[in-house]
Amino acid sequence: MRTSILFFFCFFSVFPLSSARQAVKKEVVLDKVQAVDAYIREIRGYLHEHPELSGQEFETAQFIQAEIAKLGLPVTNVPGTGFYAVLDTHKPGKSIGLRTDIDALPIPENPLNLKQRKTRISQNEGVSHACGHDGHIAILLGAMKILYELQAQLTGKIIFIFEEGEETNSGISAMIEALRPLKIDAIYGNHLKSSLETGTIYIQEGAIMAGTGTIAFDVVGQGGHASRPDLSVNPIFAAANILTGISIAWNNQRDITKTLTLGVSQIHGGEAYNVIPNSVFIGGTIRFFDFEEGEKGFSILRKVSEDIARAHNCSVRFHDKMGIAMDPVANDTTLTRFTRTAVSELYPGKVISGEQNIWYAAETFARYSELAPTVFTFVGIKNDILGSGAEHHNDRFDIDEDALQYGVGAMTQFAVKYLR
Repeated sequence: MRTSILFFFCFFSVFPLSSARQAVKKEVVLDKVQAVDAYIREIRGYLHEHPELSGQEFETAQFIQAEIAKLGLPVTNVPGTGFYAVLDTHKPGKSIGLRTDIDALPIPENPLNLKQRKTRISQNEGVSHACGHDGHIAILLGAMKILYELQAQLTGKIIFIFEEGEETNSGISAMIEALRPLKIDAIYGNHLKSSLETGTIYIQEGAIMAGTGTIAFDVVGQGGHASRPDLSVNPIFAAANILTGISIAWNNQRDITKTLTLGVSQIHGGEAYNVIPNSVFIGGTIRFFDFEEGEKGFSILRKVSEDIARAHNCSVRFHDKMGIAMDPVANDTTLTRFTRTAVSELYPGKVISGEQNIWYAAETFARYSELAPTVFTFVGIKNDILGSGAEHHNDRFDIDEDALQYGVGAMTQFAVKYLR
């Protein structure tokens, strides 16, 4: 017995407990976040000046992969322009995903924000990072550098996900299928948010971003000469009545305790003053946080449209895209509470929650819940003195680069805590 005890003591004197079991102190994380601050600002600045549209992020992907190559991490390309990189600690443990989007928008950049001239302006005419994806990339690359330096104290694997075409949903399906074999245990993402003050990090369980559905249908009549409307079946009057009927039904047939927005944004019909068209197109979106209520909304749209069109001797032709396009982004309760505790330890008093800050925009991050429990956080970028705070998808949109450090810190803290 004494020999066994002596062997045990000598073994662990020579081979101490792995440093991977030692917690990474918050002071270490904060110091490393500060150390990469200049780097993430440089990355964000370059990407902001060189934006690329969804599905066309060729130079963006090349630039990011060049940064990853400096760390020597393997990269796997996904069909399209998306890809992922893996940091393998070569120690058994869990696998986590950290995700960013990489595309920009077809919005010409206004050189002014809400107060002054922007420090970074797009050099690609007609295209700009008017939603903050340049900042998202910088955050993920900053977190990657830190986690690479801390890998001796970590276990398991980290998958860094760079998703093509979030704005158009062009890359999400290929990315989901590419990641499926990796058996990821949890996936973290973030989004810069213009309505939250710099230094604020929003972490809330449940649905925090809306699901979305596409409204797309034609009201079909019979065209003719405008001088004899009686010899035609005018789809314009039918379309006008359909819109009125939908808005009334929306107020009287849906559950008023559940958010369900009706955003009709298009009505097209006719090319000439003296020609009654054959058809009129109606388009838009709905937003919802409850899937069943979203389905009910489309049921109302279809029934009201068909009934009113019939009353005008018209018909309705629904497009294939008519229906739910994306589920809400819903944070896993257990993972979210874990994340809130971890990030609050790093940034006391900076973490907020509450349903008042949920976002009516939609996000392809919703689909990562097909693979693993997910958590999506909002990082505030509003600074009234600087002039950042314009709405997303707005030509005056700008970010306070001081906010990026909070995104990097929160993402890094999540990873080091979860992988313990």
